[in-house]
Amino acid sequence: MTVTSNDTSTEAAPVELVTFTIDGTEVSVPKGTLIIRAAEQAGIQIPRFCDHPLLAPAGACRQCLVEVAMPDREGNVRPMPKPQASCTMTVAPGMVVKTQHTSAVADKAQQGVMELLLMNHPLDCPVCDKGGECPLQNQAMSNGRTDSRFVDVKRTFPKPIALSTQILLDRERCVLCQRCTRFSEEIAGDSFIALQDRGAHQQIGRFDEDVLGFAGAESSTGPVDRPVGEAATDSSGRPFSSYYSGNTVQICPVGALTGAGYRFRSRPFDLVSTESIAEHDACGSAIRIDHRRGQVLRRLSGEDPVVNEEWITDKDRFAFTWQTAPDRLTTPLVRDRAADGTRGELRPASWVEALEVAAAGLTAARQAGGVGVLPGGRLTVEDAFAWSRFARAVLGTNDVDQRVRVHSAEEAAFLAHAVAGTGVGVTFGDLEKAPAVLLVGLEAEEEAGVTYLRLRKAARKGTQVFSVAPYATRGLIRLDGTLLPAAPGTEAEWLDSLSGDLTRGVDASALAQPGAVILVGERLAGSPGAYAAALRLAEATGARLAWIPRRAGERGGVEAGLLPGLLPGGRPVADAAARAQVAQAWGAELPAEPGRDTAGILAALASGALGGALVGGVELTDLPDPAAARAALDAAGFVVSLEVRASEVTERADVVLPVAPPVERAGSYWNWEGRVRSFGAALESNALPDHRVLHVLAQQLGADLQSGTPAEAHLGVALTQREAWVGGRVAAPSAAQTAAPQVGPGQAVLATWRLQLDAGRGQDGEQFLAGTAKQPVARLSAATAEGFGVADGGRVAVSTARGTVELPVAVTDGMVDGVVWLPLNSVGSRVHATLGAVAGDLVAVAPAGANESERQG
Repeated sequence: MTVTSNDTSTEAAPVELVTFTIDGTEVSVPKGTLIIRAAEQAGIQIPRFCDHPLLAPAGACRQCLVEVAMPDREGNVRPMPKPQASCTMTVAPGMVVKTQHTSAVADKAQQGVMELLLMNHPLDCPVCDKGGECPLQNQAMSNGRTDSRFVDVKRTFPKPIALSTQILLDRERCVLCQRCTRFSEEIAGDSFIALQDRGAHQQIGRFDEDVLGFAGAESSTGPVDRPVGEAATDSSGRPFSSYYSGNTVQICPVGALTGAGYRFRSRPFDLVSTESIAEHDACGSAIRIDHRRGQVLRRLSGEDPVVNEEWITDKDRFAFTWQTAPDRLTTPLVRDRAADGTRGELRPASWVEALEVAAAGLTAARQAGGVGVLPGGRLTVEDAFAWSRFARAVLGTNDVDQRVRVHSAEEAAFLAHAVAGTGVGVTFGDLEKAPAVLLVGLEAEEEAGVTYLRLRKAARKGTQVFSVAPYATRGLIRLDGTLLPAAPGTEAEWLDSLSGDLTRGVDASALAQPGAVILVGERLAGSPGAYAAALRLAEATGARLAWIPRRAGERGGVEAGLLPGLLPGGRPVADAAARAQVAQAWGAELPAEPGRDTAGILAALASGALGGALVGGVELTDLPDPAAARAALDAAGFVVSLEVRASEVTERADVVLPVAPPVERAGSYWNWEGRVRSFGAALESNALPDHRVLHVLAQQLGADLQSGTPAEAHLGVALTQREAWVGGRVAAPSAAQTAAPQVGPGQAVLATWRLQLDAGRGQDGEQFLAGTAKQPVARLSAATAEGFGVADGGRVAVSTARGTVELPVAVTDGMVDGVVWLPLNSVGSRVHATLGAVAGDLVAVAPAGANESERQG
């Protein structure tokens, strides 16, 4: 029998095979294969607890003992004196392995190990969350003794221990397999859990510096270095920091680690499981949704080697209650108007009435100047194409833009030129093989969690990671990355210097090596000239370029043409041939002039130039000026909102049409790689997806959107994309960098981005997860803090004419002077809503408690 590796992440190359014998069968496997892996490939099961294919071998549990014989120098096969751990030993030519299936020695050894593991293990299977899907249960039956010889009192501990508000530990269940600590160290790089003490006192627990010898410890060469993943402070003020802790619950082979939200809520065999895709970011992570009686009880990571492997973020795992929040919209709402035009209150209405009112209002709005379309970034691919078709073919407008955030004309040109219609580009596998990766306007751990894990895996293999940012984040430090310090708005200067001579005091020559990658984030839209400079750098170095948005639906929206100058597949609106292709697929004439972007649509609504708006999943607080957006919608002649939950938009809408959340519908997301990630409906529901709501609304307007069912909507996407666009593309952006703002006394340049766990509505209802969010702080360099008269741990006030944000100070080493960083949308730090400012703006900084004149300088 010959078995080869199924690893598709590396390029095809000659594989050196090793032939050995296992349970009487001769097998050939690639050199370096562990015995336990070779057995799996040969269809032979060996029990194990500590072994995991994505973690380094540990040999901690000893459950996988097998009998091994090796040929000596004369070729005589001689058995090794003791059974060997098959999870740590690689195959060798001529080796003979006997597992428990053919060896009484191996069987007895495994039974002995199982007896030791069960010696102090509690008999709480009836109440344990792992009961029914527990490897210890299964292997105690298949590889353990039928009775116990242990007659003493079992060891007990107080239970549970809260590692965080989300993760609970029952220590007496732990078998010390070290999967959780190895995940913490190898995969996430977080010190949120550790193996502590030795011998009979050894146990898994919170990262404790006193127990582990890091607190005040010194050696002959000086203070002992703390681990790279030093714990930060969460929202409770306790030292805990991991966005990936839920993975330890899933890989724990016993019930030692449990999630607070799921604990004691169900038995695994009572659950119905559905494969799905996470909706919180643009990575397209595979997940499994477990539900019972129409209620989702937990989400687990799915297995997908090419995307998220077996890991997901805690946000993807635990943040699903938003879909069933009390403010969920379940029936259409209509707002009556008095004869003088005064708006009344929203009232429930039938679908027939709501659609009729919406159609009449949109018709009138179109005649009164047109309709602006703001779909938002939450859409599936099918929904995005339906929105694009509805805007162009039904409403006859190119005033459509999905970017409900900081955006620019330069970004629109970049997306149309370098992203739309390019198919699968840079992949997660490419990141692992890249000699260097440059991050610009992207904090991977916060904005694309699984991408960060793949970058960390690459960095452990030798990939150099560079980041153009105002300071070295904790994520960058755990990547052993190099900071290219840049104040917000000056990213283009760094990029141009790198494309020149690759010096500027930093050895970034690896970016010119074959396979190097540049990852740019959506935040570069607020940095004039940065996207253009990124394109120049990619051309100069030969590095491959990829764009990573924060929201799950934005890449699909770009492909669907949810931009004012772009049609599906990268076709420019201004190109007659491009319009003709799409018009033929859609059966309707398309408008020729590029439309307004989000800022232009809102300004036109405020001035009355547009008669109305059709709005999707839009959170006004994501916009640079939420107050102006509210005023624009208040001034709009007619507003239709398609939304899952009540929001600031629905409060201002004339018609509200409820749509289905991801768990109740089928669809696809287009992840940042360009890979389409399809999923099915987990729960049966009467709720309608966006594409079906738009389909019936189009029927009221006398058009056929051909999106009445998921299959029809998917076919519509295929027909639109059937003929690839080979004509001209939108020209590359050529915007120049603007001059950096002159910082005056008492002022600083604002830097800001969203943390993965913050005050976003996608995390509503998950109180346990909220407790693990990082504590909001204002970051300043030591020199800048001294200049403002504040110290580390003190409080600082960051102000504009609009308002003030007060936060504790975190003096940060290596941070650019003259810059203050705030979390964009955390509790107590809602930058757009409170300050009305964006990254790169000047803000006033003063010690908290200073009077208004001091804060304004």
